[in-house]
Amino acid sequence: MSRRVIRKWRPPLALVLGGTLAAVFFLPLLGIAYFRVAGGVLGWAETSWMIGWMAFVATAILGALLWRLVLRPVRALTAYAESEGETAAPIHFGTPEFSQLGQAVLEMTEALRCREAVLRSYADHVTHELKSPLTVIQGAAELLESSDLHEADRLKLLQGITDNTRRMEALLDGQRALAQAQEVIPAGVCRLSDVLADVAGAVVVTDGDVPLPREVMDLVVTHLVGNALAHGAKEVTFDFLGAGLLVADDGAGISQGNRARIFDPFFTTRRAEGGTGMGLPIVRRMLQSQGADIVLLDKPGAAFEVTF
Repeated sequence: MSRRVIRKWRPPLALVLGGTLAAVFFLPLLGIAYFRVAGGVLGWAETSWMIGWMAFVATAILGALLWRLVLRPVRALTAYAESEGETAAPIHFGTPEFSQLGQAVLEMTEALRCREAVLRSYADHVTHELKSPLTVIQGAAELLESSDLHEADRLKLLQGITDNTRRMEALLDGQRALAQAQEVIPAGVCRLSDVLADVAGAVVVTDGDVPLPREVMDLVVTHLVGNALAHGAKEVTFDFLGAGLLVADDGAGISQGNRARIFDPFFTTRRAEGGTGMGLPIVRRMLQSQGADIVLLDKPGAAFEVTF
């Protein structure tokens, strides 16, 4: 969950700078006027000391305000950014402008850390997953060197090489798709019926303008409809709810044992058919990059709710 900067009233930066400049401009004038008025009453020495103390107090107050409202927030934010989010995140900033800047830095840092964690996890898994097909391909290549190998065995080994090559290609395609899911896509709006116009098996229940870019919606629809049809569904309905989108199919649904894992990277029930388990995690990551999310609902069939 994104950390939030605690919002309290603070003077705007323009007011801080304007007040400082006004003090620098008017205090000497006030000092001169006071010197002329009080100099003949208190004496020149006493008046000079009085003006000096007034200037010192005014400078101390201005310095404390600038330190609290400008210098300290900048230093805290700089330290947090340099540590790449490892240190405690600042929660207060001196002015509304610095609060907005701080919130932007916190969100950017969290997004970068999440992106790094996802890519690291995927790289570790792909490294492990590639070992198995590589071992099969290497073993088949060694056996194919035998001159007394039967033709049926040779064809079986060649098929094994082909199947495992496709498995490796699917893993690499998943890695490329995940990397694309980490990229920043500008915000946008698209019409639900336009997105589903040429999608077989998709039915619009309630149409509307979805506050997501067309590129993101195309990916969401492709994965959700594709998964539903691959698991025996005949129809996938899309119901626009204003603040969300309900997507449901008429298939057998998801077993209770798998419901908690469907958004885990690399979890798939279709490994034999070449599934990589990256479809739904990529969908969720793409939606989260747009400030949206997707959850699985406890309804007949497979029902998902996308919230904006």
